[in-house]
Amino acid sequence: MDEVLKEINRKKQIQRFAILFVSLLLSAVVFNLFLLPLNLVVGGTGGVATITKALYDINPALMIFLLSLACVIISYMYLGKEKTMTTIAASIIYPVLVELTSPLNAYFPKDADTLLIVIFAGFLGGISAGLIYKTGYNSGGFNAITQILFEQKQIALAKSNLVINGIIVCLGGFFFGANHALYAIIYLYITNIVTDKVLLGISNNKAFYIITDKEEEINDYIMRILGHSVTIFDVKGGFMEQKRRVLLTVIPTREYYRVTEGIKEIDPKVFFVVTDSYQVKGAK
Repeated sequence: MDEVLKEINRKKQIQRFAILFVSLLLSAVVFNLFLLPLNLVVGGTGGVATITKALYDINPALMIFLLSLACVIISYMYLGKEKTMTTIAASIIYPVLVELTSPLNAYFPKDADTLLIVIFAGFLGGISAGLIYKTGYNSGGFNAITQILFEQKQIALAKSNLVINGIIVCLGGFFFGANHALYAIIYLYITNIVTDKVLLGISNNKAFYIITDKEEEINDYIMRILGHSVTIFDVKGGFMEQKRRVLLTVIPTREYYRVTEGIKEIDPKVFFVVTDSYQVKGAK
């Protein structure tokens, strides 16, 4: 499995690195144009740099670089060379881009509504984060710490990430006021939603898992009337261990109503589960 992962990382390196660079540039622009002028602490090394800039006038790019460097060293000590390599690029490039884009502070849209700025910044931040994750790299910084906690203590990445960023956001609220902390939460919420959309795309299809006593009728309805393929496979219930058959079909989202209402009309007692399907290949 390690060889498979290495092969994936070797593919399209130039393209992946170019996307990483553009994504980090976008993140640096968001930081200098929106977050830093608002003293908006949204977690990560940038959040700490925002606090130290306001309190001690420390160059944000320098602080981000020092924190990222410390995290890289710790990552190398605990995770080794291979897993640390994905963080090194961002840990070096991002602070440089933050420094290069620092003149954007002067162009902060002072007359704009703060909430609108936060929403727009969150949208751009989500695009940046999603593109970074798509390249197979990560944004460096405290991500290395969350990875170490996962490897050494089996603490879920999402949980440790929430705790670390939560502490930083709370510190921002302590130094800059509760309003700033609330704006930071809004920013993070929007960023997470947009990140998921960039990674997975907008779902254009729905996958239906259907269990019914009227298998032939529903199968005929989906295949002959709606014109979609159906896969049937055997399953066994966990409680009664009763053997049943499940119908699986993937349909365009726009036909969701026709499928749900149709199968309920055929079998009022039908059991079905619907999930988003982000990628469909090789099916009609």
